[in-house]
Amino acid sequence: MPEPAPNSEIQGLRVSVIIIAYNQVDGARRAIEALRKSTLRDQTEILVVDCASTDGTARLDTDFPAINMLRLPHHMGAARALNIATRTAKAELLLFLSPDVEVLPDTIEVLVNGLAADGDTVAACPLLTDSEGHPSPRIYNLPDAAAIQAVAKGGQLASVIPDLTQPNPAIDYPTLDALLARKPFVLAMNYFDQRYGHYWVDAEFAMQVRRAGKKIRLYPAAQATYHPGQDPLEGNSLAASDRLLGAAEYAGKYGGSSFGFRMSATLQALAKFDFSRFLALAGGQKLDGSQT
Repeated sequence: MPEPAPNSEIQGLRVSVIIIAYNQVDGARRAIEALRKSTLRDQTEILVVDCASTDGTARLDTDFPAINMLRLPHHMGAARALNIATRTAKAELLLFLSPDVEVLPDTIEVLVNGLAADGDTVAACPLLTDSEGHPSPRIYNLPDAAAIQAVAKGGQLASVIPDLTQPNPAIDYPTLDALLARKPFVLAMNYFDQRYGHYWVDAEFAMQVRRAGKKIRLYPAAQATYHPGQDPLEGNSLAASDRLLGAAEYAGKYGGSSFGFRMSATLQALAKFDFSRFLALAGGQKLDGSQT
């Protein structure tokens, strides 16, 4: 049964859920269906930012009239999309949620109560599990120079398994697949840094939390199912360039060499005869809306 259209005067709103989607209609539909069963549904608004999808994602509000649909004319990258949604959000708590994540009915409530109890904590994430209930956390250490250089050579950051025997452990760097954050903190860091395009926005957020002397915590009592799907930008040379340029931006901001990283990644693309990526890297092209 469809939900009623949202009232413009929302009372008692506690959480704004932000879903950034691009050609992920099935996942986004599953994520929204799960949110409708949340114990805090009447205190939650759902914002879906569609990044110029062609698969029907942009029409999800036809089936879910209670969601707030924000349609972008083209893919502007995660940083811009998140900032647009954050400015639109009405609640003081923001739940960044991937279309690949299906929350349980009490997931949001447990996270909200956890943040309320932990004053030094500005963001909280649930324990992501696979479809069989096994832990599948999307958590990393904040990358050092060696880790970033490995990315330049085509590697990926290695995920870490937090100590789940500890109550609500502090963690360094969760992705934005499922992360509840205090909106005032996002505003205090002047929103998400748009020198990034689509990738590495989550690492930047985690570093900002560390530099502020605050905490991000994992709440194992809050769980959600992670349904890993193929990145809809897989195989896109511009997106591949964006990922590497995001790493270069991060390296330059936090003690590494942005130029050295970018040069290494550019030469790596040339060595592999990946001329599309080479040209995108050489031209500094990011997935930020400057290309249509």
